[in-house]
Amino acid sequence: MKIDANLLDPSIQDRIELDSPLKRLSQNLISGEEIIGFLQQYGMLPQLQRELIIDAELASIDCTAEEIFSAYKAFYHYHQINSDDDRAAWLQQNKFTLAQFEHLVLRTIKLDRFKQESFASKVDSYFLQRKSQLDRATYSLLRVKNTHLAQELFFRLQAGETTFSELVRQYSQGQEAETGGSVGPQELSIPHPTLAQKICSLKPGQLAPPFQVADWVVVVRLDKYFPAQLDEKMRGRLVEELYNRWIQQQLNQLAVEG
Repeated sequence: MKIDANLLDPSIQDRIELDSPLKRLSQNLISGEEIIGFLQQYGMLPQLQRELIIDAELASIDCTAEEIFSAYKAFYHYHQINSDDDRAAWLQQNKFTLAQFEHLVLRTIKLDRFKQESFASKVDSYFLQRKSQLDRATYSLLRVKNTHLAQELFFRLQAGETTFSELVRQYSQGQEAETGGSVGPQELSIPHPTLAQKICSLKPGQLAPPFQVADWVVVVRLDKYFPAQLDEKMRGRLVEELYNRWIQQQLNQLAVEG
């Protein structure tokens, strides 16, 4: 028999609302065990583990008075906090204590310093390992399923009978048909490894004979090559890569130990 919720005794209705996880969570009545269960259920436990790993590393980092001032200034500007009343409203809205607020404000500065102190010195050697993937290229691509057709189109290009874009628009069966075969500039970590390796072997303007890439027969021409440079922007990116690799290693270790 179906019971209309409106016919329930008010005290029962109140008890149902009180027993809902969301209601108990908002009133800080939910158990730690139940929270862990929800984190696992919704796939959020690895994120919590990640943040706890980071906090353990940041615990020993002290900020200077200048860093603290800069951190609060940036935070207040971003969240448009201009007075004590504004801060109190922000704390109430986000259900933060003052201690949690301070932790949040200073965490970014501490994390930036941790990344630099832990990974900046490793960037040069890491860049050399990654350079072949970080280099970029603009290239022309044509792909079909038939080997004989690919050979015929290659010979026509080699003889100068037609242009790459004309053949691509007429015969190519990939998405490059919409752009006349032109791809890039694109980092060489993006294409299929076989294609990337072939591109690296070419000189600008050079055409490669047909070769197999997965289910396709491909003809490619290197148009322009852009070697990666270890400038400040690249250094920042590689520090982030090293940091994220470190985090993943810590999570993997937790999984093994668990």
